[in-house]
Amino acid sequence: MFTNFYIGSFEKSDFCTVIAGISGGEKEGQIMKTIQVVAAIIRKGNKILATQRGYGAFKDDWEFPGGKIEPGETPKTALLREIEEELAVRVAVGEPVAHIEYDYPEFHLSMDCFWAEIISGEPVLKEHQAAKWLSGEELDSVAWLPADLDLIEQLKKDPRLLS
Repeated sequence: MFTNFYIGSFEKSDFCTVIAGISGGEKEGQIMKTIQVVAAIIRKGNKILATQRGYGAFKDDWEFPGGKIEPGETPKTALLREIEEELAVRVAVGEPVAHIEYDYPEFHLSMDCFWAEIISGEPVLKEHQAAKWLSGEELDSVAWLPADLDLIEQLKKDPRLLS
């Protein structure tokens, strides 16, 4: 299943490339549907916000908040919209953290992840069933979606998240 795997230099910059599970975007000779999404690594002090999915095939798994990029949107504008829709807060979107390419059994995920900070409001869970602020040492305390696992390993080493 995995034919390519790469993690960029996370310590030297805020941008990390993660490519996992790439098989050319094909499933048994057929092109898989690609879903382009964005995710926010929302920081508060040395902790980041993790959210638990409350619906769909991945219900109960943990993820970073965000969602699909709509036609005509840039990744950053999509992220602003998604966070307001999902959490009822406004965020400042910062530098890129990672770009992830991952093959799930039924689709190919292409995800841009950005640092973010809440600039107004308190999170209200509109689509998720739970949320937790986690330090780098606490990131293994929840069951992350498969596409997030390599990013989680890098975040655990990030000095901004160490207590």
